[in-house]
Amino acid sequence: MKRPLAATGWILLTTTILLFALVPLDPFLSQKAQGLPAGIVDFNEKITDFGRFGWMIYLSAIVLAAAFVLRRAATQGPFQRKASTARDLAAYFLLTIGSASALVHTLKFLIGRARPELFAELGAYSLTPFATTDLYESFPSGHSTAAGAFFGVFAMLLPNLRPLFLVLALTIGVSRVVVGAHYPSDVAAGLLLGLWTSVMMAFLFARFGRLFRLGEGGWPLVGRSDPSP
Repeated sequence: MKRPLAATGWILLTTTILLFALVPLDPFLSQKAQGLPAGIVDFNEKITDFGRFGWMIYLSAIVLAAAFVLRRAATQGPFQRKASTARDLAAYFLLTIGSASALVHTLKFLIGRARPELFAELGAYSLTPFATTDLYESFPSGHSTAAGAFFGVFAMLLPNLRPLFLVLALTIGVSRVVVGAHYPSDVAAGLLLGLWTSVMMAFLFARFGRLFRLGEGGWPLVGRSDPSP
């Protein structure tokens, strides 16, 4: 468990530093983002809902079910291995996205931060734990968590393209500030929560020899540690 705990520690440290840096600037940055030119705001409104958990969970569940069926129906070795890989990929996506969704919605409920649309009456730092309305579910950002988990999965599977996936996740996160749904600290926490979930799930899969194996440095690398289907 040392490696997963170490990875958790670094992500937690990064999150803490970002939150301390961003929280005092939340009101200023939020107002500035919402005051950007209409064309920029319109573009962000079009892309922001990419970060919804729903379609990610449904799609990965469908692919997982199809992969299970194909794996059962396969009779030849090479096809069986491809079906097994597809099954493990879909399971990695589904478990990562599902876990991230459960975590972020639990934190939203426990913390109860008021959204930017309530800034005029409550300010940027109003907390109402256990509220049952979406208006008090600003921290962490759910869309940003979904984007962090989704692109975090791709970053773990395609390490050479990690900078691209991190930029894409950040783009979705920033859009949440521009459209007035979240403060910057909400987005930072959400992105890092999603990323943390994808990393931890990769460690779990490596432990069971699925999709990943632990490299010499103890980090999950793509590739099975054993040839079992």
